[in-house]
Amino acid sequence: MTTIRTGPAVRLGILPLALLAVLAAGCGTRTTQDGADGAGANRPSASAPAKPADFPCPGESTTPPPPPTTAPTSGPAVPPTDHYAENHGFMVPFTLHGKSRCDGLAAVARVKSALGPLSRRGDLDPGSTYAALSDLGYTKIDTYPLGTYGVAFDAEVDSSPLCVEGTVSQDTLAADAFGGYPDHIGCDRPTGGH
Repeated sequence: MTTIRTGPAVRLGILPLALLAVLAAGCGTRTTQDGADGAGANRPSASAPAKPADFPCPGESTTPPPPPTTAPTSGPAVPPTDHYAENHGFMVPFTLHGKSRCDGLAAVARVKSALGPLSRRGDLDPGSTYAALSDLGYTKIDTYPLGTYGVAFDAEVDSSPLCVEGTVSQDTLAADAFGGYPDHIGCDRPTGGH
């Protein structure tokens, strides 16, 4: 009987051949599930965020608003390269969606109801605005004069946070709800960012 002996060089050569055989057997091939072109075009993108669900809130009209008209812009078609929007993103408040949006609309209605008499009387005192918001049960309130124009305010309605801000002036009352600011605690507009 004859025995064939293999040296270490032959044994080391078998490992790369075995690895090549495994790869050639179909490891890494695409199937028709990846899409018609094999690139996954029919699959949803994993990085695309889901759009928050909004629904009509109590007392809100269910008819959709008319589409905005697009007017030609006089600015350049290319975004500015100075990163202004990126650097000031910390000052853009979070938009409310879903139940929080309905809570925000209800809070705005309460605030307008409380501040309406001040606006009609022309009471442009920050103390009067503070007192009216305090009577609603809000404890984190900022009011400040806008010269002879009126009073600006912001109030934290709850710690979600749900915030209401606006202005009171002679016969004019504006209020809006939002969900706080990025990288900032509270409802007052931040003055410094990242």
